[in-house]
Amino acid sequence: MKLTLRVENFAYRQPFRISGHVFNDTAVLVAELSDGVHVGRGEGAGVYYLGDDIAHMRAEAERVRAAIEAGADRAALQQLLPAGGARNAIDCAFWELEARQRQLPVWQLAGVPAPRPLRSTLTLGADAPAVMAAAAAQLDPAAPVKIKLTGEIAIDTARVDAIRAARPGAWIGVDANQGYDLAGLPALVDMLMANGVALLEQPLARGREADLDGVARPLPFAADESAVTLAETDALVGRFDVVNIKLDKCGGLTEGLAIVRRARDLGLDVMVGNMMGSSLSMAPSFVLGQLCDVVDLDGPTFLASDRVPGVVYRNGCIECSSEIWG
Repeated sequence: MKLTLRVENFAYRQPFRISGHVFNDTAVLVAELSDGVHVGRGEGAGVYYLGDDIAHMRAEAERVRAAIEAGADRAALQQLLPAGGARNAIDCAFWELEARQRQLPVWQLAGVPAPRPLRSTLTLGADAPAVMAAAAAQLDPAAPVKIKLTGEIAIDTARVDAIRAARPGAWIGVDANQGYDLAGLPALVDMLMANGVALLEQPLARGREADLDGVARPLPFAADESAVTLAETDALVGRFDVVNIKLDKCGGLTEGLAIVRRARDLGLDVMVGNMMGSSLSMAPSFVLGQLCDVVDLDGPTFLASDRVPGVVYRNGCIECSSEIWG
């Protein structure tokens, strides 16, 4: 077995702002596994709020190179590396390698239904309300809308009001990206309910999950930063209604599938998201998305240039062919 690693950079069409951060590009780690005949690929974009940047991902992958090239398999990888972008890239490379070796698609190996187009949100980065409303009006009219908030209730209210006016019939979800505290939560929830918002993602900071004990949730709360790995899933019950699974957070499709199963057992809904990678990142998540209630796989729409072939967005859905991966 040979492991090849490379770093690639994808510039954004324009800066993308969320609570506490502005992004201009994404650096990804691409892993390729070859048995001398077949090659499997995977891509990791890391987890910025956990210090899992490109240097960390590269170092983590190099740390296990010898074990992998000596014969460690996908199951062993789960113990060799912690959750994060490096494990995601290598895990997904193992999945595609096995698919090519066995001449079966990944979805079939994973026990997932045959892929169908998935209704996927399109995200609006935080900006002036009028700018966001204009951008919302330009989105695919069939697509659900996801709004990034910044934790400032006055301007966040203006943002949601303006976007709802621009897209009166749209499914709208908001992502606070840890921007609020418990004291500010009631006003946020009241405003969202008044605007018919369908989902509130990560209102409080990671580590403040217990603050949600006993808090009424008149709309579903989704855990993102609060739900990184399978081990954190059980603690979401009673505090959140939905778990947002991102393969960069949990370390690959293998653990992502395990989180879906555990979440269902716990009565939680499941969502698949992304850390803004290319179509090579979206493809394994598209497989997982076949099992999810909410799909947020719009990362390539922010890129100045994506991979070819790449995923397709039309009629409010993401479509991902097996030519891209798997």
